[in-house]
Amino acid sequence: MKAKTILLLGILILLPACRKEQPAAHAQDTKSEELATLSVTNWTDKTELFMEYQPLVAGAKRRFAVHFTDLSDFKPLTKATVTIALKRAGTLVESFSTPGPSRPGIFAVDVQPKQPGKYSMSVSVNARSLHDTHEIGEVVVYSSEKEIPPPAQELAEEQIAFLKEQQWSLEFATELARKRSMREGIVVPGDVRPRSGGEVDVAPPIAGRLSMSVQLPVIGTAVAQGQELASIIPLTPAPGDRPSLELAISEARTALDLARRDLARAERLLAVGAIPAKRVDEARAAESTLVARLASAERRLQQFEASRLSDRTSGGDSLFTVRAPIAGVVAEVSATPGSNVNQGDRLFRIVAVDRVYVAANVPEAEIPRLAHLNGAEIEILGIPERLSVGRVVAKASVIDPKARTLSVVFEVANPARTLAIGQAVFVRLFLTGRVDAVTVPESAVVDDGGRPVLFVQKGGEAFVRRPVKLGIQEGGIVQIAEGLRPGERVVTKGAYLIRLAALSSQIPAHGHVH
Repeated sequence: MKAKTILLLGILILLPACRKEQPAAHAQDTKSEELATLSVTNWTDKTELFMEYQPLVAGAKRRFAVHFTDLSDFKPLTKATVTIALKRAGTLVESFSTPGPSRPGIFAVDVQPKQPGKYSMSVSVNARSLHDTHEIGEVVVYSSEKEIPPPAQELAEEQIAFLKEQQWSLEFATELARKRSMREGIVVPGDVRPRSGGEVDVAPPIAGRLSMSVQLPVIGTAVAQGQELASIIPLTPAPGDRPSLELAISEARTALDLARRDLARAERLLAVGAIPAKRVDEARAAESTLVARLASAERRLQQFEASRLSDRTSGGDSLFTVRAPIAGVVAEVSATPGSNVNQGDRLFRIVAVDRVYVAANVPEAEIPRLAHLNGAEIEILGIPERLSVGRVVAKASVIDPKARTLSVVFEVANPARTLAIGQAVFVRLFLTGRVDAVTVPESAVVDDGGRPVLFVQKGGEAFVRRPVKLGIQEGGIVQIAEGLRPGERVVTKGAYLIRLAALSSQIPAHGHVH
């Protein structure tokens, strides 16, 4: 940070100073060069205009230095046509243009009005994707330089020079101070917790071995409700040795062969009326029973092989699938492929993160103020945006004996997974109704020797240091209780650089090369 500060200060100091002398091709007589330079700064929703020129005299050429800044990114316009128009009673009298900038953002326009008088002036800029017009107001074209009055001496705040070239080359932005509706509140620590019903342990329904052919989810994996997590090969019931299982299959096949021959004989006897039909039905039932017995013996052998090899393909239909009961994120994994598990063992812990609970831990001294609680927002370190909360789920009635705090639990939508279970956050609790206040972004406030200050833009390249008194803070916006009026333009990016410029005596005070 120290090295960065030194580098920025070096940029400010070494940025080329602008020469005061004019090019010879546009030199005026000695008296013209001694005339005071007028400056105009104007803003629209699209652009900022900063213009410098000498008082206008009929028949005399004046070079206007017109600076245009694109307010979408506070960078100079590089390709545009600039036109200065003089009007009288709404009718265009004369116009003067330049097809492009002499330097990025700086347009040199030569203005040579023919007749003296009062005119309304406008400055227009036209680019491929930007068209804007600044109405400057009334200007006077004098008959001669002798008519030009001396510049008025005005008492003003001490100003800090920060040239357009500096603003354009660095991260810089301004914003109008606005009146907003704000609420008083307190900031307390908080933590993120699973919502009710949003945390579950996944256990196997039976004892067995985890199949190695199914890839188990790792911690942090997002799973859908009903998604397969693992497969279990049930343990083989007794007898548990291969010869016994093969003997059972052989016995079942032999018995089934005898039953089928008995059924065939019964059907022949029934055909000649030697036995009743009931005898055939009994033979068929015996055959069906033995078919099922043989299939069961074969499946037991398959199950034995699957358990021995831990191979899903050998498990067949005997595999048990473990599925996610809720959608969420896998928080813990206790399962290992190929390991034996018992019924009830925890294999996974799944936590739902689409909606979470945030508990605000209110200090004991602030508990009486909770009677006026009417909203909250969450502040996360490193993230400028504030998260809004939902409904109040619970307000505890028991104080934590160690921390001496009372928990207020909010439900928070978390579709982008900004909040993580167990994360520490800050919660701003709003305790009053809304009040109208003059506000600026928090980024505009600079700590200057332990006192909050703002840098107010008075002109295109002129700024003043303004000590202020802060008030309510909400959602990245801070109330300025004293020291600022609505509509004043404050620096929201680059304020610290202007502070460095104020500390440097080598920063040029005025002038440009055009």
